Amino acid sequence: MNLFAFFLTASFLVKLILLVLICFSITSWAIIIQRTCIINTAYREMEAFEDKFWSGIELSRLYQESEVRSDNLGSSEQIFYAGFKEFARLHSAKHRFPTAVVEGASRAMRISMNRELEALEKNLSFLGNVGSISPYIGLLGTVWGIMHAFIGLGAVKQATLQMVAPSIAEALIATAIGLFVAIPAVMAFNRLSQRVNELEQNYDNFTEELITILSRQAFTSNST
Repeated sequence: MNLFAFFLTASFLVKLILLVLICFSITSWAIIIQRTCIINTAYREMEAFEDKFWSGIELSRLYQESEVRSDNLGSSEQIFYAGFKEFARLHSAKHRFPTAVVEGASRAMRISMNRELEALEKNLSFLGNVGSISPYIGLLGTVWGIMHAFIGLGAVKQATLQMVAPSIAEALIATAIGLFVAIPAVMAFNRLSQRVNELEQNYDNFTEELITILSRQAFTSNST
């Protein structure tokens, strides 16, 4: 099988469809590699920061260390930084209520977490779309190619299998390439989405644990 020869002999619309599918494939693999690296980095940063967080270090000291490099924080550390910054601001107010302080810190962490998740999920929807529509785009090329082949056979008095087979085979290449593009995109979309969901659960657990610690500090300092 010579795919390049099939491409050269195909009609203009089939060539256009094949080029679109090839562009989808290249873009999908670029996104898959990029998102995989970013999500793997997020996992490593999360584990490193949580190890440091639970090592017994004071939260104020941890916050100061994060503040020094606030422009280059990992996801978990960014959530902590946003929450503790709001906690410290509200806690230093003259007329403060512990409940309001904790709620303010919680909102800040939720907003920060949503932003981090949005950054992790960037372009994943493209993989889902490619996985959904690529087979249909390939099928369109196949249908058009078969129609083109039969129209060409209409001018022939006697059609044989030898005459029909090459044209149909060329048309079916579009469906094959559509599946070749769609299958990796769907698998990557499902896998990367699952990993983002796992990160979201870990961030959510960390947020709840931090809220508990901040709540304890807020009510303790208020009672003294």
